[in-house]
Amino acid sequence: MHTSSATATAPAPHPHRWKALVFIAIAQLMIVLDATVVNIALPHAQEALHISDGNRQWLITAYSLTFGGLLLFGGRIGDLWGRRRAFLTGLIGFALASALGGAAVNTGMLLGARALQGVFGALLAPAALSLLTVTFTEAKERATAFGIFSSIAVSGGAIGLILGGALTQYVDWRWCMYVNIVFAVVAAVGAAVYVRDRDEERNRDRLDIPGALMATAGLVTLVYGFTKAEEAGWRAATTIGLLLAAVFFLAAFVLVESRTKAPLLPLRVVADRNRGGAYLAIGLAMIGMFGQFLLLTYYFQLVKGYSPVLCGIAFLPLVTCLVIGSTQIGARLVNRVPGRLLMGPGILLAALGMLLLTRLTADSSYWSHVLPSEIMLGLGMGIASMAGISQATSGVRPQDAGVAGAMVNTSQQVGGSIGTALLNTIAAGATTGWLAAHAVAGATPASAAQQAAVHGYTVAYAWSAGVMALAALIAFVLVNAGGFGSGSGETSAADAGQEADVPVAAH
Repeated sequence: MHTSSATATAPAPHPHRWKALVFIAIAQLMIVLDATVVNIALPHAQEALHISDGNRQWLITAYSLTFGGLLLFGGRIGDLWGRRRAFLTGLIGFALASALGGAAVNTGMLLGARALQGVFGALLAPAALSLLTVTFTEAKERATAFGIFSSIAVSGGAIGLILGGALTQYVDWRWCMYVNIVFAVVAAVGAAVYVRDRDEERNRDRLDIPGALMATAGLVTLVYGFTKAEEAGWRAATTIGLLLAAVFFLAAFVLVESRTKAPLLPLRVVADRNRGGAYLAIGLAMIGMFGQFLLLTYYFQLVKGYSPVLCGIAFLPLVTCLVIGSTQIGARLVNRVPGRLLMGPGILLAALGMLLLTRLTADSSYWSHVLPSEIMLGLGMGIASMAGISQATSGVRPQDAGVAGAMVNTSQQVGGSIGTALLNTIAAGATTGWLAAHAVAGATPASAAQQAAVHGYTVAYAWSAGVMALAALIAFVLVNAGGFGSGSGETSAADAGQEADVPVAAH
């Protein structure tokens, strides 16, 4: 992350960096699992609070809209205000919002709490990643730290399904909200003692309000547009209008950022070939990954009849392989192998695992049909996410660390939101088409419905595999830098020149 001229005077290692990593990782786990922990509790919350079928999706969307829409703004606030302060404020706010949600007595109270969780998550998530970036300054240690962080970032969704299943089945759905308070308190206490920021490496330029408004409006309308497509269809005027508005706002954002003196997102962060390729590949891979979580959850519970807890346990091999791929394979190779040769093959392996899921039937065995796919998906995405997060934050100026971290989270969150809406819509359409074409005599309504549902899932899995293959191709073509933080502390040529022009304090 440093140029060779700066390496000699690099700051001393943070003495409590590994303890700091533990509490940063706990915060990241809380953020990521909260995107899925509510999924399994949703039917119980809907029944308890008399939430209509039309409004139930907002328990998921209220969180993803505010979180995805405000991430860039939250990252910039952290750079301006202080990453440690933003981190602690985000943790406390997230805990209070979770307490409000757990105590909800009506639909509006629960939806408001979910939206507030997204707001504070958007402040917390980029602060966590940027703190990690400035805490670990030695290449091998940073590779290990990023391996742990990236495995949590990718596996948190599956962990949320496991935790949500256990809490819903054995305690109460409200504890899917209350459990965040435990995570937040532990992380906040630990962070107050062990986490520190490098204040001299912050960007204290004035806040780019027009850019913040354009970015937030663009991301919110983009995520909302894909969510609306799931509900109203792709050809609905509302869907088309929202997606066109998103294009307009994001184009206006790029124009504003290219002309302002203190941009919310310095275009150099995304214009770099390696970082831009990493952001794009991560976002596309997440489309497939999050869609897979959603559809396999439906398959386990609705087709195979698994309980919430058994459904969570069925995801354990995937979570385990994600951690192994990230911390044991990716972290060991990331300083030795060019980024594209980790990201490309990793995502390609995950795509092959997704392709295996297209062979599922209502009678398929978990051990022969699902488990091999989970292993391939876990190992592939673990390796790719480690390299991707490393590349996406590699070579940035310390003052841009918050924004670079926010872009990683933005690509993951927007990709996940698009994947959930897109693949659910594809699956639903394929299911309807199958029922219309296979109204054959002799099939009971239940068996026909199951066959139709599984057909819908397999069509969506085929699309997921295709999107992941495209992500792998992008990684092979665009990401061409060497290992993250390689021995000489290399950056891309473009950033090396920029950093030579703008010396970084305390280096």
